[in-house]
Parts: sequence; structure tokens; C-alpha cells
Amino acid sequence: MADVPSRPTLAVTGASGRLGGRVARLLAAAGLPQRLLARNLARVPALPGATALSCSFGDREAVVRALTGAERVLMVSAAEAPDRLEQHRTFVDAAVEAGVGHLVYISFYGAAPDATFTLARDHWHTEQHIRASGLPFTFLRDNLYADFMPFMVGEDGVIRGPGGQGRAAVVAQDDIAEAAAAVLARAPEHAGATYDLTGPHALTFEEIAAVIAHTTGRSVDYHAETVAEAYASRAHYGAPDWQLDAWVSTYTAVAAGELDGVSDAIERLTGHPATDLTAVLRAARG
Repeated sequence: MADVPSRPTLAVTGASGRLGGRVARLLAAAGLPQRLLARNLARVPALPGATALSCSFGDREAVVRALTGAERVLMVSAAEAPDRLEQHRTFVDAAVEAGVGHLVYISFYGAAPDATFTLARDHWHTEQHIRASGLPFTFLRDNLYADFMPFMVGEDGVIRGPGGQGRAAVVAQDDIAEAAAAVLARAPEHAGATYDLTGPHALTFEEIAAVIAHTTGRSVDYHAETVAEAYASRAHYGAPDWQLDAWVSTYTAVAAGELDGVSDAIERLTGHPATDLTAVLRAARG
């Protein structure tokens, strides 16, 4: 990124989060001026060339103020919520009003109106709204986060879910961040593109459990639940129905083969091969 010929003003949403924060640090290291948007400014990293602004997706006036003058915007999807799609549409409309020149949206692998994973449907509808808005765009469709795999292991050392023998090409958040930063730095070259961001291997949950066990030294197994068992085993959380549907359909989408398939987009965008799950887990352990 050191040879970027211009210094456009960028904006990064979700800058207080894991993914947005990673992107912001990469852009700062490249010397690109940016605005860091977040609901909680206390959690936004202090970076050279960056200005932190308080902003939530559903507040159209605040979004317009925050984005006016920003040429390129990274839209990290909002936190899971029943009204997330409405928030996304409000944000996109505000970006149009603010005169944003290019919107890079963090979407989901296999986004479709009839996707098995319920939240992937929201991503598809968000993509459609962006297309209809007329904004130049790039969509980054992430597979499941490799970084999140250890958190799927229960206290008893078991990953439980109705994933069957399906496969997911889990992807490192660091790789996603590098890809996003690369697209933002040279946005015109990526106008209208959709990139599937995956890891280098498509893994079953049995294989994911084995990698976690080998890397961490703990005993980890996978139990393939039925759908009924999956809902029953999660009922004690007291989560609303839409949340339970999202949790369970993460696994059923894998079982259906909708998260299978390996892309070379990470390597094409970042210049290095996608990071495998073992390396992600080792890096997390320091």
C-alpha cells in the first residue's frame, strides 16, 4: 500500500470493533487520513491522521454529518439485531446524501434471499439496496471467522451443532482487514466487484475441532446435533427466536454446503496466501 498515488479521505465504521479497528490501523500505517465512526468513542483507537466521530447506523443525520467529505467508506455490517436491515438501509441512504464516492460493504459468503443462514439474507438485501442507490461499491463476502472457532467450543470441550459433514472455508479477520484496506486504497479498481473472502481450506467441524485440539493442547470434539437438539441445547440462553434461528442456521448452512468452496481473492487483494486456521490460532495464543 506504500505506493498509493493519492490520499483520499476515508471513513471506517465499526472502528471500535475487531474488524473495523484492524482496518483503521492498516490505513493509519499507510498514512491515509480517515474518519473513525463508532457508537462508543472511548473504544476507538487513537491513530495518526484519524478523527473519531460518534455515529450509529440508524441515525441518518449523524451519518450524513460524519460522511460528508469522505470519498470512500468501509461499511462494516451492524451488530446482529431484528432491525439490522433497516439500519443498513438508513446508513446507505445517508451515504448517498453525504456524497460518498465509493462504499465497501462487509457482506457474507453466499448472501442470497433464500440463504439457509438467516442473517445472510439481510446481507443480500443490503447489497441490493446499495446497488439500487447508485453508489459505486465493492462487496466483500466473508466466510465464517477463523478467529471465532475456539468460541464455538463448549465448556465441556465439544462443538455442538447441526453442521453434519458440511464444510466451511473459515477466514482470518486479519486477512479480511488487509483485503478491505487494499480495496479502500485503490477503490476505483474494484468498483462493482464482489469478492468471496475465504481461508485456504474448507473444513468440516470435525476437522476444525481437531485443529483446535492440536493447536491448543485441549481435548476438543464435535457432536453433530439434530436441528431439534440444537434448539433445545440453546434454549437456556433465553434468546429471542430470531437469534436462535441465526445461531442454529449457522450450522445448517454449513451442512447444506453453502459455506464450502475456496477463493483466491485474499491472495489477489493482499499479495499473500490466505492464513490457515492453525496459524490463526497460534497467533492468538501469542
